[in-house]
Amino acid sequence: MYTDKVMEHFTNPRNLGDVDNPDGIGQVGNPTCGDIMRISIKVEDGRIADVKFRTLGCAAAIATSSITTEMAVGRTLDEALHLTRAQVAAELGGLPPSKMHCSNLAAAGLHAAIKDYVEKNGLNLDLSGMETEEDAHGNGEAPEG
Repeated sequence: MYTDKVMEHFTNPRNLGDVDNPDGIGQVGNPTCGDIMRISIKVEDGRIADVKFRTLGCAAAIATSSITTEMAVGRTLDEALHLTRAQVAAELGGLPPSKMHCSNLAAAGLHAAIKDYVEKNGLNLDLSGMETEEDAHGNGEAPEG
């Protein structure tokens, strides 16, 4: 059902916890499955310098949170905003269709933390293309791209 990489990130999650004095915090949840994710970020020179997560959910939710944090570190805010749920799932070697909503939440949580940072700091960053929590409540299929 799950790839070895999903199981590795589930049993040994990376970046678990909270960033000290975070610059942005995003919390998202999916009422369908009960998953809740909180992602905190530290931004330095326009790049994500640190990112951590706390997730209450299934193996896929924890694994997608873990891999999303790994994928986000070192990226510019704009690059991190363009990190998609399909990329998260692909990085894990795929997810069962019934668990794709978990990757939707991980990307949405990261994007919510960036949005929080942008709004707190009055930055001019285009947020129109970011995936939101509402995107996680779709049909469970990964979008193309």
